[in-house]
Amino acid sequence: MIKRKVTVKNKEGLHARPATQLVKIASKFKSEVALAKNGLEVNGKSIMGVMTLAAALGTELTLQVHGPDEEKALAELIDLFERKFDEE
Repeated sequence: MIKRKVTVKNKEGLHARPATQLVKIASKFKSEVALAKNGLEVNGKSIMGVMTLAAALGTELTLQVHGPDEEKALAELIDLFERKFDEE
């Protein structure tokens, strides 16, 4: 399992559109993906789970990926956060 901290950098935070992007990318990998914030851990392949985090601009999340393709999955997910979900 690999973990990385990521920060929400887009102005509107993890609302429906970026949450959907995140879930789409997470779901194309075999690895399990989880996001954690302040002790709350959710399934990164669940739109409802991701939305539950209510992650606004500046929120720091821990991204955890475990499985056969974890490195590639983590790299794509981090890239999504770095690109601000292509919103800006």
